[in-house]
Parts: sequence; structure tokens; C-alpha cells
Amino acid sequence: MRRKARIDSNQPQIIEVFRALGASVAPTHTLGQGFPDIVVGWRGINLLVEIKDGDKPPSRRQLTEDEQRWHDEWRGNVVIVESIADVLALLNKMG
Repeated sequence: MRRKARIDSNQPQIIEVFRALGASVAPTHTLGQGFPDIVVGWRGINLLVEIKDGDKPPSRRQLTEDEQRWHDEWRGNVVIVESIADVLALLNKMG
């Protein structure tokens, strides 16, 4: 039996910032099996985004075994964000 999906403590704030900047966000953390935490729509582009808490020590920000496997096998783009600064840099880079 699958346990309840946990979210990083900064996930609500990260989602709020994406939305405040005009992106659409679909939380997907409950899908499990390593699938990224959210899907973001930004100016006609879909982004798969894994959220990690940048306030935690690096050892606590590692991808889980399922997440790592998913990232390794995915043939498209997926990004990891750890902070609001990461969100701003990502969207700025995308134009």
C-alpha cells in the first residue's frame, strides 16, 4: 500500500510565485513513482518541475530513488527548483 505523498515545506510558496508571475500550475506530487511535483505552463511551454527545499542540508535535498530513476529515464526536460530565486531565474531564462 502506497503511503501518503509528502511535499517539501516550500512547495505552496513555490506554486504561489509561479502563479503570481502568470504561470499555470498543476500539482502532480500525488502521482508517485518519482513523477515531478508540479507541471507548470509558461508562455506555451510545459515544464515538469521537481521541488526540493533549499533550506535543508544537501543530503536532505537528494532525489529519492524513485525520483532519480524517473529523471534518468525521462527523455524530455525536467527541472529542479529549490527556492523563489530558482523560479525567477528559470522563468527569466525562458523569456
